[in-house]
Amino acid sequence: MDQVKIGRYLQELRKEKGLTQEQLADKMGVARRTVSRWETGNNLPDLDILIELSDLYEVGLRELLDGERKSEDMNKEMEETVLKVAEYSNEEKTRFTQRLHWMFVAGFIGFILFMVISIMGLENTAPYETIASFGLGVSFGMIIIGVIFTSKYASRIREFKMRLLGRQ
Repeated sequence: MDQVKIGRYLQELRKEKGLTQEQLADKMGVARRTVSRWETGNNLPDLDILIELSDLYEVGLRELLDGERKSEDMNKEMEETVLKVAEYSNEEKTRFTQRLHWMFVAGFIGFILFMVISIMGLENTAPYETIASFGLGVSFGMIIIGVIFTSKYASRIREFKMRLLGRQ
């Protein structure tokens, strides 16, 4: 895919509709700068936004991805399949984000426990030492998990897990 070509086509379609980048950004629920990045070819819209753009500009999704007008339209069945895939992808992304959110909350609570116990000077007494250590461990664990899952290694770990489980 030629991102620059797609970007130029998106810009052309936006101008044909008489929209500014700001107006399009408001319609799509993104920042104006994001629209600018799409149109310069620095980034591509997510699949669900591409589908919305396809509807807004009244062009086929294939045309958007090719960055040029086509005489053939994408058949309805294919478009419905793509919509389902986009919806599933969004649901997966939402679930993943929620899990990460709760893990970070747990890490934050663990760190707060550690800090409170340390500030109170109770880190050397029997039950508090264990609680403080556990809290600090949870907080560092969540930092490590956050770094892994926001890096390129998350997909490699998932592939490895699937191979181990025999689901590939």
